[in-house]
Amino acid sequence: MDPVTLAILLCALMLLAIFARVPVALSMGGIGAIGYAMLASPEALTTYLSTAWPDKFRSYELAIVPLFVLMGNIATMTGISGRLFAASNAWIGHWRGGMALAAIGGCAMFGSICGSSLATASTMARVALPEMKRAGYSGALSSGALAAGGTLGILIPPSVVLIIYAMLTEQNIVKLFLAATIPGTLAVLGFGLAVLVWVRLFPEEGPATPAASWATRFRSLLGIWHIVGIFATVLGGIYGGFFTPAEGASVGVVAVAAAGLLTRTLTPKILIACLIDTAVSSAMIFAIVFGADLFNVALTLSRMPVELADWVGGSGLAPLTVMIAMITFYLIMGCVMDSLSMILLTVPVFFPTVMGLDFGLAPEAQAMWFGIITLVVVEMGMITPPVGMNLFVISAMARDIPTRQVFLGTVPFVVSELGRISLLVAFPVLSYGLVSLMQ
Repeated sequence: MDPVTLAILLCALMLLAIFARVPVALSMGGIGAIGYAMLASPEALTTYLSTAWPDKFRSYELAIVPLFVLMGNIATMTGISGRLFAASNAWIGHWRGGMALAAIGGCAMFGSICGSSLATASTMARVALPEMKRAGYSGALSSGALAAGGTLGILIPPSVVLIIYAMLTEQNIVKLFLAATIPGTLAVLGFGLAVLVWVRLFPEEGPATPAASWATRFRSLLGIWHIVGIFATVLGGIYGGFFTPAEGASVGVVAVAAAGLLTRTLTPKILIACLIDTAVSSAMIFAIVFGADLFNVALTLSRMPVELADWVGGSGLAPLTVMIAMITFYLIMGCVMDSLSMILLTVPVFFPTVMGLDFGLAPEAQAMWFGIITLVVVEMGMITPPVGMNLFVISAMARDIPTRQVFLGTVPFVVSELGRISLLVAFPVLSYGLVSLMQ
């Protein structure tokens, strides 16, 4: 069988396995191993497996992942999300739709520490949903704002998915973190605008509430000063070159743990639970990474990525047309696959194709631009019905809100995301401009 034809067959089998609910790591790794053995030999597969596993997990980039996961777990278990929502709500919660805005703001701040969309959505929902229900907010607005706000964990640094993208494409993690700043800010502003338009059209769905006293507002800031300090220390230190991303993640873990001890919210029992959860999450991520690596090595042996890049380059298609086609593919696949799996599966194939096209950008800028657009589209997939992951998280936590309302609640935020994607495609400088200014 022709190697490229075999590669296409392997991709189809892998997708069928995932749709049949075979674990993602096993789907990619198992089918990748079969493809490797067919394209090379069983002996070559055995040799690869004997060296690839330890080599892959000794990599510097992957060492950062469990540290940021641990930082997020400690932040989740020590109640930081509650204080972030309380502070945001104290200042803007009395506006019409203000609690939804406060939830989005809390998600943005929590995402800057957590780095996981699912954890951000579930943690903030646990805190904000009861308050919004008591204030008379509609189920659609409440669930939509929290599902959308949860996606901010993917893009706002530190982001585990962004680290994986940097590892796959051999890009600078610090520059990618910096490049994500403006698109992440645009997401917060876009979601806020969606809420304001919503309550302008349907005032009864996000009623105004009594304003908090100025004493309450300033007191709420005392509960989050350490969070702001941690964020500034970790990202400021990384951007300023005072320490590497791995060192920054270590500093973040120690700082979040110290804050938990000072506020007496981190107990030995909670710390052990955080460590166990981190080990489980890291093992899952590493298994998916290794499975994807095996699958992508098989694709490389088939020369499919190179053949695809050559075909696109010689097809005469406009580069923008190719980019739009990739975005459309991501939007469709984002409805049925989780973000990490989709990044690991598609980037090794799409990245060479994009880098072979002429968008009038420097190679590094083009790599950052593609990475940011990919993450934004993947992020959007988490709130796109019918199977966006964040929708199920919110639906499971808000059992009194019909699933149909949860789906409808995301529509304004999906529209906002489409607008942001259009801006990023039309103006690539939004993705790499801040990096250029800082150099």
